[in-house]
Amino acid sequence: MNITMVKKIKVDGYPCRKSANVIEDLEKLGLMDQIDRVIAADERQPSSHGLNLALEYEVKAAPFFIVEKKDGSTNVYTAYSRFLKEVLEQQVSESEEVSEIMSQNPDLDFI
Repeated sequence: MNITMVKKIKVDGYPCRKSANVIEDLEKLGLMDQIDRVIAADERQPSSHGLNLALEYEVKAAPFFIVEKKDGSTNVYTAYSRFLKEVLEQQVSESEEVSEIMSQNPDLDFI
């Protein structure tokens, strides 16, 4: 399995808040060594490799993860909690999953 993380670099040269938080969390959990490559989607460079990957996989938000399996299949994870749970086999609370879904979909209303 090969895991690529695409993080976002904003126009001001700093990583987006969520990308920075995800990297910090992966480091804190000791999981960063399971990420094979970290590629930047750099808003200052419209042809950056990360922005090209976002276009290729039709992803509109960062960070996201591209997981290439040995059987040749590829899965893209735009939800960090789902990636943690399904790929890195980490426990994720239901409230974390709901919070992430709600933040990615502001048009949804929690009942």
